[in-house]
Amino acid sequence: MRLSAFQKVLWGLAALAVAGFVWLQISFKTDPQAEATAFRVNFELTDHQGMVRTQDDFAGRWMLVFFGFSNCPDVCPTTLAEVAAVMDALGSDAAHVQPLFISIDPERDTPMELAKFVPHFNAGIIGLTGTSDQIKRTSETFRVYYEKIKEAAAPGGYTMGHSSQLSLFDPQGGYVGAWTYGTPAEEILSDLKARMSM
Repeated sequence: MRLSAFQKVLWGLAALAVAGFVWLQISFKTDPQAEATAFRVNFELTDHQGMVRTQDDFAGRWMLVFFGFSNCPDVCPTTLAEVAAVMDALGSDAAHVQPLFISIDPERDTPMELAKFVPHFNAGIIGLTGTSDQIKRTSETFRVYYEKIKEAAAPGGYTMGHSSQLSLFDPQGGYVGAWTYGTPAEEILSDLKARMSM
């Protein structure tokens, strides 16, 4: 069976994402001190209520960060549903965790669009967006990739290829680790609670 050009592009992007994720995980595990000091969050974006937000707004809380887009057909809503399950299971500890959904599609994901999207998950998720330049800088800070891909059947004639991991940052904004797409909420919850109790 021959693959179409579009399928080849998608497989290529998926391979790059997996390779980059594996490299990050290996690099952190080779140095125990690297987990917390590898990099720190740094951004200035607009939330789904129109307020400008930076990493300082979430100081003192753990952050669950996912990059995606509201027109995503599967990966994004599935991951955010897992985040919602984790937040619900945390009970009173949920006050110490802030989930963030950062759009990699600023062209379509305005604050107004995110205000329609993130409340569906009922987990206190804050949607963040910005200009193309702001999103580019933020993605570089968080070490995630994304790419616009033409697709005639999609809204606006395109879709987005992007990193699919859910990342965890400590209350000081330091990177702790990440879960690959498809990790069950129970496993994320167990890992997160173990981290929070250290």
